[in-house]
Amino acid sequence: MSDSFSSDEARKSGLKTIKKVAPYLWPAHQPWVKRRVVLALLMLFVSKLVAVGTPFFYKAAVDILAGDVTDAAWALGLGAVGVTVAYGMARLMNVGFQQLRDVVFAAVGQRALRMIALETFTHIHALSLRYHITRKTGGLSRIIERGVKGVEFLLRFLLFSIGPLILELVMIALILAVVFDVWYLAVVVVTIALYVWFTFKVTEWRVKIRKEMNDQDTDANQKAIDSLLNFETVKYFGAEEREANRYDGSMERYVAAALKTSYSLAFLNFGQSVLITGGLVVVMVMAAIGVSNGTLTVGDFVMVNAYMIQITMPLNFLGTVYREIRQSLIDMGEMFELLQQPAEVQDAPNAPDLKVNGGAVRFEDIVFGYNAARPILKGVTLEVPAGKTVAIVGPSGSGKSTIGRLLFRFYDVAGGALKIDGQDLREVTQKSLHSTIGVVPQDTVLFNDTIHYNIAYGRPEASEAEIREAAKAAKIHDFILSLPEGYETTVGERGLKLSGGEKQRVGIARTLLKNPPILLLDEATSALDTETEADIQNELQAMGQGRTVLMIAHRLSTVAHADRIVVLEHGVIAEEGTHDELLEQGGRYATLWHMQDSEEDAA
Repeated sequence: MSDSFSSDEARKSGLKTIKKVAPYLWPAHQPWVKRRVVLALLMLFVSKLVAVGTPFFYKAAVDILAGDVTDAAWALGLGAVGVTVAYGMARLMNVGFQQLRDVVFAAVGQRALRMIALETFTHIHALSLRYHITRKTGGLSRIIERGVKGVEFLLRFLLFSIGPLILELVMIALILAVVFDVWYLAVVVVTIALYVWFTFKVTEWRVKIRKEMNDQDTDANQKAIDSLLNFETVKYFGAEEREANRYDGSMERYVAAALKTSYSLAFLNFGQSVLITGGLVVVMVMAAIGVSNGTLTVGDFVMVNAYMIQITMPLNFLGTVYREIRQSLIDMGEMFELLQQPAEVQDAPNAPDLKVNGGAVRFEDIVFGYNAARPILKGVTLEVPAGKTVAIVGPSGSGKSTIGRLLFRFYDVAGGALKIDGQDLREVTQKSLHSTIGVVPQDTVLFNDTIHYNIAYGRPEASEAEIREAAKAAKIHDFILSLPEGYETTVGERGLKLSGGEKQRVGIARTLLKNPPILLLDEATSALDTETEADIQNELQAMGQGRTVLMIAHRLSTVAHADRIVVLEHGVIAEEGTHDELLEQGGRYATLWHMQDSEEDAA
């Protein structure tokens, strides 16, 4: 019952996947795609007609050479040589039409592959930060890679393997019944039925093994990528052998599944050979008896053999094609499941763009928690006037970084409202919101590309002069020119070839080039040494001139210059005021200030 249910579910899932792919083959507003599909199917039909008719030329040539001119009378005008040449031309036409079919359809398949790949890539970027924090990069890349490859395979083999195979088998079956005898048809039908039943049963078993192999492959890939992304951590703890053992454990399970796949393939191939050879021998014996008693010619015997071989060749690939189609459906099913992952944060219908007139930010009684049962912010009300700098400080876990994520709308608030110039962020487009806010995070992550590319990422249409001005303002232009390749220097994966301070300066230059009216500094210097931090603090202060700045900081010395400082504790505002006012109050801020001041003195 369990296996039956599982098979039924797999079939339904496969049909759903095929329905999702079908529109890419027959798009409503692109007639050129439809024309190519129809033309490819026409070429396919012609090639099959030629293929089924080809053995008649073979039979005629043999009959003429054997002196049996009665059955070959229609071909006598060509002679044995002429019929043989016609046979060769027919085979060539069969191949030619097949290749022409592939040429016509190639653009359709590649277009579908590109569109699905783009849709998947775009959707992944639309998913929430919550999803990306919990996902596994290696597993995700494998799902996309296998799913996109599965699209092309499914389109090609579903249209040009299973469909044509059925068409060819029906044509050959009719010829055997009409030209020879219904018993020939009966033997062929029974042979094919047994062959297909055996192939599908064994392949279903093999699909489960293949799925296990894919799971182990994904697991090994995840472990490899995770380990490489944490290369420095592995080195810090001398864990190379431990990581190698983890990876090898996954590879060991993968190899075990791969061996099962190989053994089951050998069983499938031998079983198929037994069935198809049995059917071939029975039909050939029947034809040999017909030749012996004079009801058939030698040409008929040869033609029966040719048709049986013609049936055998595509059937030999049936198991592989069926398995690959099933695997493609599984891979694409995983990809379409990914596409069905809802985007947690979405634009409201017909949402307008955010219009900034100064850039005043207001948090109105904000309530939020990553988990509904554990609220982080508990009714925070905060005003950041246009053109002013407001700092948020407090101990770890107080909700400082959460406020920055809500401002950028990585998440929607559970209660209250977050507004810019009186406009609720939930009622404007995310694109316009993101273009309004510039972020300098604690750890600037760079693309594995040139310094020029990373700075220009802030505004791709910026001129070369603007890019260099941004670099000068971030105090990194001279350093870049000192490098052998200057602005064309590649920074390495996540910017690892640059120091922390250099990466931060590139990040600042990138944000300066974006030129946003609102600036979010999320612990932008906490990962730097004191000297570098002091330099970059000056650059950040200069960068904030004329902008609305929200600073999130742990180190209080970096926010003393702010127009207003808010102390956040346990998800609520404990104190707020200027640096001097808060010190005079002698409250939580003053306590934290003196603690950090004494720590720095001791250091």
